[in-house]
Amino acid sequence: MRTLHIDLRTQPKPLDRFFAHCVGAGRAGEMLRAEAINQLTSVQDACGFQYLRFHGLFSDDMAVCRLDREGKALYNWQYVDLVIDDMLERKIRPLVELGFMPDCLKSGEQTIFWWRGNVTPPKDMRQWHDLVSAFTRHVTNRYGAQEVRQWYFEVWNEPNLKGFFTGTMQEYFDLYDASVDAVKAVDPAYRVGGPGTAGLDTGTWVAELIDHCAKGSIPLDFISTHAYGVDGHLDEFGNSRHRLEKNQDCIVEEALRARNDVENSAMPGLPVIFTEWSNSYSPRDNVHDSYVTAPFILYTLKRCQGIAQSMSYWTFTDIFEEPGPGTDPFHGGFGMMNIQGLKKPSFHAYRFLCELPDNELETGDADSYAAMDEDAVHVLLWHYAHPDQDADNQEYFIRDLPAKALDDAEVELEGLQSGDYTVETCRVGHMANDVYTLYLRQGLRELMGRETPTREQIEALREQTDGKPESTSTLHVGHDGKAKLIVHMRENDVVRMILRKDVY
Repeated sequence: MRTLHIDLRTQPKPLDRFFAHCVGAGRAGEMLRAEAINQLTSVQDACGFQYLRFHGLFSDDMAVCRLDREGKALYNWQYVDLVIDDMLERKIRPLVELGFMPDCLKSGEQTIFWWRGNVTPPKDMRQWHDLVSAFTRHVTNRYGAQEVRQWYFEVWNEPNLKGFFTGTMQEYFDLYDASVDAVKAVDPAYRVGGPGTAGLDTGTWVAELIDHCAKGSIPLDFISTHAYGVDGHLDEFGNSRHRLEKNQDCIVEEALRARNDVENSAMPGLPVIFTEWSNSYSPRDNVHDSYVTAPFILYTLKRCQGIAQSMSYWTFTDIFEEPGPGTDPFHGGFGMMNIQGLKKPSFHAYRFLCELPDNELETGDADSYAAMDEDAVHVLLWHYAHPDQDADNQEYFIRDLPAKALDDAEVELEGLQSGDYTVETCRVGHMANDVYTLYLRQGLRELMGRETPTREQIEALREQTDGKPESTSTLHVGHDGKAKLIVHMRENDVVRMILRKDVY
């Protein structure tokens, strides 16, 4: 029997909350949508992420820059202000991605995505420097240096991929140098980093950027990179067909590779921030909707602890338009919530994780957490079974995939105060907070192309997947302070239990 042993008399350690450091969104312009902000509110209420990262802060739909008749740049920060104000109101700060290229500064015509983000270097690096400088001065004046010193500035997105940057590695270094100079000239304490790269076959540029900065005495405050659980790195229109990597530790190994690149460099100890990660890089991959993603998230994050300082899940919402707006409520979008705000299993995995108290206790089990505060003991455990796929993701994960039963798990607790406890149990798994399978079983997928689900159907799904406990039971603890809980498990289940001492 799988056994977790938790002794409340042992010295707890501070819980490493690197998993709640950052989360992703599609682009800045989408954050002007009321529903995107509503969903951000829900995510923050549940998870309390510290930072939000997105593309397109300088893209033309944000209207930040134009040239007058004499070629002088004129700046407009009103849309930027709306987005950042809404974020700060929800206690989430920007991890600023500097990009893409405003039309008036571009050196070429290549764009990416339905919303046409320009991915060419600036035609005049001085103009780019001035843009970044003006932006940095503006946010400093608006929010204060003390606030902005807590932000991060990441230079560009995936510049090692031609789809995202038409320049060479040296041209990226030139862009980085201009950007870091512009930011640090406003305040040397502001944090700037990169390269935000993805795809091992193209090279991560981590070691190269560190070497470039070390040789040139150029500031570099953190390393950023990306990792996904399928082979490849870009699916602009959601047309790719692929399967999950057979190696279920592939993202953990990429985190180790990035950490090793840093430790073997001239700047050991730099923070490693994964500003994007997920089990698939495609915005049309129903693995993102599947209950299988919930234990994969927890499995991966637990093993990245101590290696990466941040793992920013891509993304919190399906209000995301790289290949255009999603065509139906469950189209395989990246989000933890779909367009209608229905919570996917990934949302609940993050909620359970982020709601853990700060004092972590040992469990003797690699796929679990235990933590406590003055009010309760939380136990979070999961089982991840890497799917044995007989088809590509786009065919496999659109099915109803029942879970196999496993042997029960046992949770042994010691050091409890004697008395009566209430035990609240929540579950994510097949047909448990599993909105996509419920969607399939209610025949709603067949409506697509004819009708979208009604408001009543959406609300019914919302009520069935709101994360409420599947059971609440009582437990009596004797004077020996010991208790034993039996947990029924299936493949790819996530179970969270909270023990609270009854107060009379």
